[in-house]
Amino acid sequence: MAKDGTNRGGNRIGSGRKPTKKPDKSPRKSNKKLKKPVVLDAVELEGIDMPPVSEFMKAKQKDGKDLFAEEVFKETWLYLVERGCEKLVSKKLIEQYAMSVSRWIQCEEGISEYGFLAKHPTTGGAIASPYVAMCQNFIKQVNQSWLMIYQIIKDNSSYEGGRSSSQDELMERIITRRRT
Repeated sequence: MAKDGTNRGGNRIGSGRKPTKKPDKSPRKSNKKLKKPVVLDAVELEGIDMPPVSEFMKAKQKDGKDLFAEEVFKETWLYLVERGCEKLVSKKLIEQYAMSVSRWIQCEEGISEYGFLAKHPTTGGAIASPYVAMCQNFIKQVNQSWLMIYQIIKDNSSYEGGRSSSQDELMERIITRRRT
């Protein structure tokens, strides 16, 4: 530092010892051969009975109403069984999805009961209902959980769906028609 307090002087850019080059370790330039990936034989998966629903999903709520998580859990499990993916999706992921759906339903009921507006606790003015914000958060959780479950189904299921809609049939006719 100079006497006047400015930060001047010191080594010039580019001065000093030059760095040495390190050898390139990429496999394309070396003589080493790449190892081939090991392919394991597929294991036949067996279906199991539905795992027991956890107690917290059956608990009575403070307002005395039932929680819908148990129903959602069972419906989701049956959906996975129908597609042959019940062994691939963890119980915790299904529980997370079921709880998020049931909490979302609770928030929707709260909005229906109390409306979209609430009273501010200190000023008494109108504010947005906290149920609206909670509802939005729970619907995000529902979507994220379902996307994880559906990705597993999509990657591992050979389910055809049984019937096609009229839109599918219309698209099929458009695609396969003869051009004249």
